[in-house]
Amino acid sequence: MGLLRVMMPPKLQLLALLAFAVAMFFLENQIQKLEESRGKLERAMARHEVRELEQRQSQDWGPRAEQSWTAADSDEDLVVIYNRVPKTASTSFTNIAYDLCGKNHYHVLHINTSKNNPVMSMQDQTRFVRNVTEWREMKPALYHGHVSYIDFTKFGVKRKPIYINVIRDPIERLVSYYYFLRFGDDYRPGLRRRKQGDKKTFDECVSAGGSDCAPEKLWLQIPFFCGHYSECWNVGSQWALEQAKATLVNEYLLVGVTEELEDFVMMLEAALPRFFRGATDLYRTGKKSHLRKTTEKKPPTKESIAKLQQSSIWKMENDFYEFALEQFQFVRAHAVREKDGELYLLAQNFFYEKIYPKNRDQK
Repeated sequence: MGLLRVMMPPKLQLLALLAFAVAMFFLENQIQKLEESRGKLERAMARHEVRELEQRQSQDWGPRAEQSWTAADSDEDLVVIYNRVPKTASTSFTNIAYDLCGKNHYHVLHINTSKNNPVMSMQDQTRFVRNVTEWREMKPALYHGHVSYIDFTKFGVKRKPIYINVIRDPIERLVSYYYFLRFGDDYRPGLRRRKQGDKKTFDECVSAGGSDCAPEKLWLQIPFFCGHYSECWNVGSQWALEQAKATLVNEYLLVGVTEELEDFVMMLEAALPRFFRGATDLYRTGKKSHLRKTTEKKPPTKESIAKLQQSSIWKMENDFYEFALEQFQFVRAHAVREKDGELYLLAQNFFYEKIYPKNRDQK
C-alpha cells in the first residue's frame, strides 16, 4: 500500500510557521529573563556572602588586628607622585589638585629642584624617599614637580607611591616650550623669562638650525619616564626608550595625553576618588581648567615639522608618545562609554561568588 500524504494548504503552512516562530521567540525571551534573574540572584547571594565573610574576619582578627590593617592600608596613607613633564598642561592639571585638596582633605606639595634639574643626586633621592614614606603628618599627599622617575624599591620601600603623568605630542611640546621661554604665559605674565627679547619665531629657528629648536631638544619625555640611570639621558638611546616604555606600563597607574586631558581627569576620579572626587565637574566648569596658555605661540609650518620629523630623535620620542597614547586609549576603552556626545564611566562589572568556607566550623 502506498503511503497517504496529507498536503496542508499553503496558507495553513504559513500560519503554522508564524505560530512556531512566535512560540520560539516567546520561549527565548522567557529563557533570557530567567538567565537575568539567575544572574541577579547570584550577585545578591555573593554580596551577602562577602558581608558574612567580612564580619567573620572582623570577629576572628579582633580590634587590634583591625586597627593595624586600617593604619597600614587605608586611603589615609596614600601618596601620589606626579612627576610632571614641562609644557604638557601640567599646571592646568595641578591646579585641579590644589582646588580639591581642601574639600577632599589631602595635602599637595611642590617638589622644587634647583634650576629645575630633573635628576636628583643619590643623597637627595634618599631624602625624598624617606620624606614621602615617613612624613605621616602630610598623608594623604600628592607630590608634583619636574623630576624624572625614581624607583622606590631600590631604597627598600615596601609600599610604593602611586605614579601618574601626562605627555604630549613631542613637536607640540617643543613649540610650546620654545615660545614659553621667550614670552611666558598668562599664568604669571609679569615674570621675566630666560629668552625674553628674542623675537625669532620657531620656524625661523628651524630654518637657521638654531639650538633651541634642534631635534636634541625633543629628548625629554623618554628620560622623564626612564629615570635616574645615566643611559636615560643619552640622547637617542634605544635602551632608554625601551626602559621608558617598561616603566610606563609597570610603574604608573595612569598616563594621559594633553590632547585628551578631560578623559584623563575622569578616569583618575574613578580610580582615585580619595584625591580626585569632583575633578571632572571642576575641569568642565571651573575657570582654571585651561588656566595656563603660552603667549605669542605660533603653529609651525609643514616645512618645519617635516624637517624635525626626519630626525631619529623625533622618531623615538614619537614612538614613545604613540605607545603611551595607545595604552591610554586601551584603558579608556575599558573604562568609559560615549552617549549623546558625553563620556560616562562604566559601572562595576565584576562580583564575587563561590566563597568558601561557608561558616567557621568548616575546614
